[in-house]
Amino acid sequence: MIEAGKPIFVQIAEQIENDIIDGVIEEETSVPSTNEFAAFHRINPATAGKGVNRLVEDGILYKRRGIGMFVATGARQRLVVARTEQFRANFVGPLLSEAAKLGITPKQVAGMINIESRKGSNS
Repeated sequence: MIEAGKPIFVQIAEQIENDIIDGVIEEETSVPSTNEFAAFHRINPATAGKGVNRLVEDGILYKRRGIGMFVATGARQRLVVARTEQFRANFVGPLLSEAAKLGITPKQVAGMINIESRKGSNS
């Protein structure tokens, strides 16, 4: 699960985010403890804690003293909005920029995407 080239604490945070977006961890339910993440991934608990704390700072998780960390109400929607913006900035913007260099219009790009999506649904 842990991949080289990306900080482990970022991967822990992303794993939790993905589980929230996918509905594996629902809002107002607990997430595994930093010790559980550390044991599972065989990493230092402080590293796991750094990933969890990043989500606390972002308002995705909150702490119930003596009980553990929980997913905040509205966390999934906030993550979807943030990831959608990241997707636009990281993929759609560069895609359209490259298309413009090649003389491909946004309408033609949309047509290419439709063709590719039909191919994917036929697999």
